[in-house]
Amino acid sequence: MSTKENPAAFRYAASHEWLNASGGSAVCGITDYAQRQLTDVVFIELPPVGKKVKAGDRAAVVESVKSVSDIYAPVSGEITEVNSRLADAPELVNSDPFGEGWLFKISLNDEGELQRLLTKEGYEKTIQGEKA
Repeated sequence: MSTKENPAAFRYAASHEWLNASGGSAVCGITDYAQRQLTDVVFIELPPVGKKVKAGDRAAVVESVKSVSDIYAPVSGEITEVNSRLADAPELVNSDPFGEGWLFKISLNDEGELQRLLTKEGYEKTIQGEKA
């Protein structure tokens, strides 16, 4: 699997989720680094639409041939949409983690929470530390 560039406009959680915020809501998924660590994704348990989560709450579960991993909400809010394509094509998380492999959309309770997330540079320093 090739390495995909972490988009500069996104924010990142140290737990390897990304967030692309715009106009009081955000799209969330897992980073390229995370999908490479998991290897081949075979199943994704997405949160129900309408679920309210706090930053750090478990929001989804990704199962790969290697392991099962919890996916955490990077911010507090309400799940407004899930990527239903992943039910039939969970491998989209591997092939396009920053695009077609997104997991869910969330309305933001507090846009200030975005400032507590990592920038691209901060996230890349975090993963360099994990590789060391």
